[in-house]
Amino acid sequence: MSQWITLLNKELLEMWRNFKWIWVPITFILLGVQKPLSSYYLPQILDSIGNLPEGAKIEIPKPSAQEVFVSGLSEYSSLGVLIIVLTTMALIAGERKSGVAAMILVKPVSYRSFVTAKWVGALLLMWVSFFIGSAATWYYTGILFDWVAAGEAFQAFFLYGLWFTVILTIALFFSAAHLVPGVAGFVSLLVVIILSLVSSSLSDWLEWSPAMLTKYANDLVLIGKLADYTLPACLLSIASILILLALSIFIFRKKELAS
Repeated sequence: MSQWITLLNKELLEMWRNFKWIWVPITFILLGVQKPLSSYYLPQILDSIGNLPEGAKIEIPKPSAQEVFVSGLSEYSSLGVLIIVLTTMALIAGERKSGVAAMILVKPVSYRSFVTAKWVGALLLMWVSFFIGSAATWYYTGILFDWVAAGEAFQAFFLYGLWFTVILTIALFFSAAHLVPGVAGFVSLLVVIILSLVSSSLSDWLEWSPAMLTKYANDLVLIGKLADYTLPACLLSIASILILLALSIFIFRKKELAS
């Protein structure tokens, strides 16, 4: 256990030296406050643009707090996913390419400890950053519009976070399978996009898909009720994470022993 904690501390320190503990949370905060601010000040923005006929007036219905909060969370499904993949794709592939992984594994360090320490470090960065960002979304929505129930907001945060954990583990898996970080990142994004598109297109048949968790989170905030397939989707997400993590360790060990 002490060996694993040492590896985890190394990952956390390296993230700090690379300023990931600074720019990733700041980016998530900016993503989180973008929608509440733009929704609140949209009439003033349109009015300042001008070029309207004299006497013309644009009336925009004020969105509900729930709609604004859901829109804010949805921002993470695009740029947030890209940030998660970018910060994960080089975790293993980058160190294999630079030779750092070989130097560490020469010592009595297990492959499982090496991979899981990197996974937990990336997971902490993602969950902390997303919590700060979603808290900013909730706060600014409450200040500018109305307060969303804290319980529903936290459940939505957890469902989004579970889906993001699946994405992070997918990126880690391909980072273990490829020597080039760019290839790992591209393939990871491609898999996530395909999974999201297929799940949304065939939602009636794939209600248990992990990619449906964001929809269930949005429905919870808007309707105030969890969908029937939320629990199966959560369980499948957890199973997928564990399987991908085990495969990452197996493939990484196989490739390192082969080289």
